[in-house]
Amino acid sequence: MYKPLIPLATSLLLAIASGAVHASEDDFSQPIKIGSNTQFIDGKNKTALYKDDVLITQGSLVIEADEVEVIATDGGGREIFIARGKPASYSQQLEDGTPVSAKANEIRYEVVNRTISLAGNAELKQDTSKVQGDNITFDMITEQLLATGGAGKDGEGRVTTVFTPETIRKTSSKKDKKDNEGNE
Repeated sequence: MYKPLIPLATSLLLAIASGAVHASEDDFSQPIKIGSNTQFIDGKNKTALYKDDVLITQGSLVIEADEVEVIATDGGGREIFIARGKPASYSQQLEDGTPVSAKANEIRYEVVNRTISLAGNAELKQDTSKVQGDNITFDMITEQLLATGGAGKDGEGRVTTVFTPETIRKTSSKKDKKDNEGNE
């Protein structure tokens, strides 16, 4: 029954992903900085655990979480950052200046692959579009996005994509501008 909808859903997801997840190349040449209230580093096993108000930055890329586990067993430039929170959040300025943001219970950033994987109550927003699902993975190099839903009942657990038409966005922006002018 749903098989004819699969190509349509795939096309919609690819429409969101095209251009939407292409981060600035400059971001990836920047150092990765981590700040937290507590940190534990295991030099022998090449892992680290950062806790309490964790902030990761790399150029315009920002990840905020309650805790972040860093796995560096494959060497520098190949680290894996696993951010956990209620929710953890990610934001980044794209090459064309458009912001992209996401949130999930767990965000996995693989430096060498330039991928962000969201797990648990995942949501990705870019411009006027939003994708929600149990898991979302996007590749910043190939500009491909994959979203999956969980096993839910009564329509829960499905992937939801919302497109806001340009006319609504323009009308909303004009209304916001008028409201702001009236408050001055």
